[in-house]
Amino acid sequence: MPVYEYCCDVCGAFSAHRPMAHYREPHDCPACGVPAPRVILTAPSLAAMDSGRRAAFGINERSAHAPQQAAHVHGPRCGCAGDRTAGGAKSFPGARPWMISH
Repeated sequence: MPVYEYCCDVCGAFSAHRPMAHYREPHDCPACGVPAPRVILTAPSLAAMDSGRRAAFGINERSAHAPQQAAHVHGPRCGCAGDRTAGGAKSFPGARPWMISH
């Protein structure tokens, strides 16, 4: 259940757990019992997300309009597609004799 904030004219601000269906209704003040209207005093608690996930969301938002491709950073014999010859064959056929070309 979410926590909503209310402000009593006599006692001041307080918070209460209420069902989402009742978010517009006033809530009785726990001190004096007078119905108090709902107010927004603090921002939603978004900092509860762990820092790694928050950083990943930030990176995704910044790069959403212009994604970047990683440069080829492997060594000369890494086995990826960057080490193929002009004809499409592997440039190191003796390293893996069981692999022909795929």
